[in-house]
Amino acid sequence: MSDDLTVPELQRRLAEFAAARNWQPFHTPKNLASALTVEAGELLEIFQWLTPEQAGAVMADPNTAHRVRDEVADVLAYLLQLCTVLEVDPLRALAEKIDRNESRFPAP
Repeated sequence: MSDDLTVPELQRRLAEFAAARNWQPFHTPKNLASALTVEAGELLEIFQWLTPEQAGAVMADPNTAHRVRDEVADVLAYLLQLCTVLEVDPLRALAEKIDRNESRFPAP
């Protein structure tokens, strides 16, 4: 694994992974958005009954940290696949959203 990964490279790898398994017919915007929501729910499940202090320390336990990293990866994978299908540049979308939020919610 390289430390200089890029979003397009990850999107390419995800597309190749899906293509090799003939999964593209299932990678519709609706299905990908649904899968993204499911994976986000699985990430939330890790924190569901934790106190704020316990949630803040979740990465200290190697087993829980591994689960968190896996669910974060799943959420990101589905988001990147959705962006590929919809032809959305996720970094540009985020930058534009930050710009709008800075205008909408100016710092005091």
